[in-house]
Amino acid sequence: MLTAEQIAFYQANGYLVLEGLIPADRIAAVRGEVERLVEGARGRTESDDLYDLEDSHRPDRPRVRRIKHPNTVSPVFDALMRDDLILEPVRDLLGPALRLHTSKLNLKSAEYGAPVEWHQDWAFYPHTNDDILAVGVMLDDVDTTNGPLMIVPGSHKGPVFDHHSGGVFCGAIDPATEGLGLEGAVALTGPAGSISLHHVRVLHGSDLNTSGRDRRLLLYEITAADAWPLQGGLSEFGSLAEYDERLLCGQSTTVPRLREVPVRLPIPSPAEYGSIYNVQKGTRRRAFRVLEGQET
Repeated sequence: MLTAEQIAFYQANGYLVLEGLIPADRIAAVRGEVERLVEGARGRTESDDLYDLEDSHRPDRPRVRRIKHPNTVSPVFDALMRDDLILEPVRDLLGPALRLHTSKLNLKSAEYGAPVEWHQDWAFYPHTNDDILAVGVMLDDVDTTNGPLMIVPGSHKGPVFDHHSGGVFCGAIDPATEGLGLEGAVALTGPAGSISLHHVRVLHGSDLNTSGRDRRLLLYEITAADAWPLQGGLSEFGSLAEYDERLLCGQSTTVPRLREVPVRLPIPSPAEYGSIYNVQKGTRRRAFRVLEGQET
């Protein structure tokens, strides 16, 4: 699917956007599932294994910031994840054998959608090699006003920055750290149905959504099948059989491919994990503001 120029751009910059890739009827079906799941949060008082609730959530006024593992609760999300519209560009970048690391649906709702501080996914789940990326499916039109994903181009070729605060992993970098290159960050924008791909080591974040439009982003995090999680990371790993159930295409292997890559382990871990939103509350300095009533 990808041209040689697109592959070269991804390798140099750590990201790529493919505009209007997913047909409108598929996006409409996903949106319908999103609305159904969000309504299911009505009456809930706290986050759980499915819902990550905004700090401003109320049982009679559901506000969901993330749906966890959406492919496990809806065949619509699962089918899209396995479609060649998603897998072909990933195979072009990572090779023929792919495994799902995790999935999530970030619901940056109009006027209050929570920010995500600057971080590298690699800080959470280092592997034996870094042929790992996240596919983001834009369910709404995304521009610079509704909290787009921001990427620091080329940062995937640099160090793994410290994501600790007070000696405890907080899942965010200190924005005052020298050499981050945040001034060169670019927004990943596009019409609904576009997808983004970003490297596991690229530095990224997103601002509060203060616009009147939602910015819902469905994320599939995918690894090469021969990238194996390192002990001490936050990857979910049970048995080999369970791990192989996550294969999306190609053959399994028990021979990890080792690559010389920089690693920092996300330990000591915070007392309560839950999600990146909870973990990042431990950071001392924030790059993005939060609304009154949102925890800092």
